[in-house]
Amino acid sequence: MANYRSPVISNRFAQLPACFYHYVSPQPLDNTQWIMWNSVLAKQFGLPTDAPIGELKQQLAGEVEHSQFSPLAMKYAGHQFGVYNPDLGDGRGLLMGELTDSKGRVFDLHLKGAGLTPYSRMGDGRAVLRSTIREYLCSEAMAGLGIATTRALGMLVSDTPVYREKQERGALLLRMAESHVRFGHFEHLFYTNQLTELTLLADKVIEWYWPELANVEQPYVAMFEQVMDSTALMIAQWQAVGFCHGVMNTDNMSILGQTFDYGPFAFLDDYDPSYICNHSDYQGRYAFNQQPRIALWNLSALGHALSSLIEKREIEAILAKYESRLQQYYSAQMRAKLGLNNTLQEDGDFFVSLFELLETTHVDYPRFMRELSNLDNQSPSNVIDLFVDRDSAKTWLDRYLARSSKEVDENGDSITAKQRCDQMRKVNPKYVFRNYLAQQAIDKAEHGDFSEITTLAKLLASPYDEHPDYESYAKLPPEWGKGMEISCSS
Repeated sequence: MANYRSPVISNRFAQLPACFYHYVSPQPLDNTQWIMWNSVLAKQFGLPTDAPIGELKQQLAGEVEHSQFSPLAMKYAGHQFGVYNPDLGDGRGLLMGELTDSKGRVFDLHLKGAGLTPYSRMGDGRAVLRSTIREYLCSEAMAGLGIATTRALGMLVSDTPVYREKQERGALLLRMAESHVRFGHFEHLFYTNQLTELTLLADKVIEWYWPELANVEQPYVAMFEQVMDSTALMIAQWQAVGFCHGVMNTDNMSILGQTFDYGPFAFLDDYDPSYICNHSDYQGRYAFNQQPRIALWNLSALGHALSSLIEKREIEAILAKYESRLQQYYSAQMRAKLGLNNTLQEDGDFFVSLFELLETTHVDYPRFMRELSNLDNQSPSNVIDLFVDRDSAKTWLDRYLARSSKEVDENGDSITAKQRCDQMRKVNPKYVFRNYLAQQAIDKAEHGDFSEITTLAKLLASPYDEHPDYESYAKLPPEWGKGMEISCSS
C-alpha cells in the first residue's frame, strides 16, 4: 500500500437537481474477492497498483461508506430497438463519484452490480460473473485497439447467488468513464417537458467536456456537431476492426462517442456483413452492417430531443454531414489497415473488389488483415491458404501487390514492403477478443480458475505485438466458436 495516495474525488453530477438521479446506497455482496485489478489504470488515478485490501477495498465494493462518495442512480430514457421506453435508468449500477487522473481529467467511478435501484424494474440489480468478465475484457480490448471506450478499474466475484437461466455467482465491475451521460438523458428531459433541466444538462456537458464551446456563437449547435463527429469516428473504428455492439439503443450511446455498455457484443470471425451477435435481435436491427445507419438514427433521436435548443434546420444540417464524416474516417482506417495511404483513381474499384471477395468467401477477417501485414516476411500463400476459393484469392492478391507497389512517401520515394507492413502491423491486431476465448475464460472462472482472464487481459492490452509464448491465442477459432450469439445477460 506504499504506492497509494488519496485520489482527488468530486461529485459534479450529484450537484444537479434531484430529477436527474436518486441517491442509493450499494447493497453489499457476500465475501467479495478481487478477480482483476487494473494496476496501470489505478496508477493513473493515484490508487494502489496492487489490488486494494482492507477499508479501501470495502469502500470500492460498496461494503462500507466512503465519506467522499455520493452513490446515485442516474435517470434517463431511450429508444430500445426503435421503441421509446420512458422507464429506464441505472438499474444495477451506481455512480459512486468522480476521480481526477494524473493529467487533470475527471472520470466517473461506476459500480455495476451494486443492487436494486428505483430503475431496476423487474430486475435484481445484480451482475453475474460471466457478463462482468466479458465487459472487463472487452473494454480493455477496445482500449488496446485505440478505440474510445469506457474502462474497467477492477472486478470482484462474490458468494452471493444470482439467478438467470441458472444460479450464478454475483459479481461487481468498477467501470471508469469520462462520462455516463447518454443520448437517453436528453430524451428523458425532452419527453417529460423538463426543458429548463435539459438546458442545464446541455450547459454542463459543454462546461465539463467541451469548455472551448461555451463562448462560440451557437454553443448547442457546436455541441451537437461534436457528438455527431465523435460518434461517426467511433462507428468507423468499429466497422474497420469488425466490432459488433449488438444493442445500439439510444440509452447505450455515450454523449462523448465512446463505446459504452458491453452486453451482447462480438468481433467478426468469418466476414459476414449481416452478422447478428445479439440472440434477442430477431429482426437484425443491430446487425454489423446496420451499425452506421443505426448510429445516424440515434443521432436523429438526440437531435429531436435537443430541438428546444437548436433550430430544426441546424439539426438537419449537422445530420447531413454524418455520412461524409463517417466515410472519411472509415476510409482513413481501411487505408491504414491495407497500407494504401496514397489515393489513386483505381482505388474505388479496388476496395469494392476487396469487400466482394471477403463477403463471398467468408474469410476470417482479422486473420486476413494480419496476414496481409506480414507479406514482407512471409509467403503470399499464407494469405491464399485462408480461402477455399484460392484462384479468386490469388487474383485479388496479385492486384493488391501491384497496387501497393505504387505507394510513395511525402518525398515521392517508393515505400518498401517492409515499411508498409511495419505500419500495417500497428493497426491490424494479431490478438482479437473472440467470443470463444471469452467463453473459455468464463468456463474456467466459474470453476474458480481466473488465470485465463489474466492472460487475455495481458494480450488484449497490446494486441499488435507478437507475444511468441501465446501463439495459440491467435489461431483461427474452432467451428463451435464462430458466429456465436450472445444474450444481454452474458
